[in-house]
Amino acid sequence: MNREEKAESIREIEARLDTTDTIIAADFRGLSVLEISALRSSLREADAQMTVVKNTLARRAVSAKDREVLLPYLTGPTGLVWVHGDAAVAAKALDTFATSHQALEVKGGILEGEELDADGIKQLAKLPSRDELIAKLAGGVAAPLRGLAGSMNNMITGLARSLAAVQSQKASEG
Repeated sequence: MNREEKAESIREIEARLDTTDTIIAADFRGLSVLEISALRSSLREADAQMTVVKNTLARRAVSAKDREVLLPYLTGPTGLVWVHGDAAVAAKALDTFATSHQALEVKGGILEGEELDADGIKQLAKLPSRDELIAKLAGGVAAPLRGLAGSMNNMITGLARSLAAVQSQKASEG
């Protein structure tokens, strides 16, 4: 790699650092080409992308963009996972893949500017996705409303029965 190619590679990493808030570093040593392809496919489904980086170039880019918390994870063969969507979904994809492929080692990364070690990423993987949380919130909000609607319906039904009884009583008297 000549000097210009290195500079271009650094610029590409810097551009990704500018546009991505969540980055996870992983050691892919020991994975076959097919396994790496399968990993990339599962990450794409999670709205994330993995690129293999040269550590010396990545260190320069990380230092230039004030993301030094990534420096300890830029050792050995490193793949950076650039998360564009829900970080929990991407972490689940990585964790699921790492469970079935022992060669993949999640090192750590950044979650919205804060350092996240390997254990933190495993905990993130256990969290429900953003969509699941929204669904639970909607269900939590809807439950009392359903109860209120049922109570109102019972009150209206009771009022209608009472009015029918009064009408019936008036008709029999008159």
